[in-house]
Amino acid sequence: MNVFQELNRIDWRNNPGAASSAARAVLSVVILAAAALLGYFLFIKPKLEERDALVAIEASKLSDFKGKQQKAANLEPLKRQLEDIKLRLEQRIKQLPNKTQMAELLVDISQEALAAGIQTDKFEPQAEISKEFYAERPIALKMVGTYHQFGQFISGVANLPRVVILTMHDIALRPSASNANIKLPPGTLVLEGTVKTYRYLESDETAAATPGPVPAVPRGQGGKP
Repeated sequence: MNVFQELNRIDWRNNPGAASSAARAVLSVVILAAAALLGYFLFIKPKLEERDALVAIEASKLSDFKGKQQKAANLEPLKRQLEDIKLRLEQRIKQLPNKTQMAELLVDISQEALAAGIQTDKFEPQAEISKEFYAERPIALKMVGTYHQFGQFISGVANLPRVVILTMHDIALRPSASNANIKLPPGTLVLEGTVKTYRYLESDETAAATPGPVPAVPRGQGGKP
């Protein structure tokens, strides 16, 4: 009779002492294994899962810390780069015409068109529009000339002493329509629409352009009584 058969035959309730030492040893091993297995699932496994979760959180926080540390290390160079960009921007803005030079600049642009042989049918500067640190001046125009003449005009404007920025707003360049009264050479083009030129705002103008608080409307004057 082997040990397992013996374990099955023993009356554990009334006569457990009848088991041999080998049977008792096997039973002890089984009980210890069951206790160890139960202890693993009740105590050890939850702790291991908690440890794995804490390790994942630690890795995430460590990665976040390294990213912030790298940003902090680059902060000073980025600040210096930003200051350099601001300085260069101010220098470029200073190269734009100021308020007193703007009227002369508009005359110079018109003269460049005349020197290029362009026929100016319309050149009407509009009211200025103030922005944060510059003002834009729309110009409604209509010019007639050849492709070569327009190229000469743009080149002349680019070579003016002051930096001139002309942006095309709703400009159309099209072949000139035939007109019985005016005979134009072949290849004549019509440039019509609005361009914008810019000037920088001086410190006093910038302060004046900064919007202040909106005043309250007195009752009975535009509001409900």
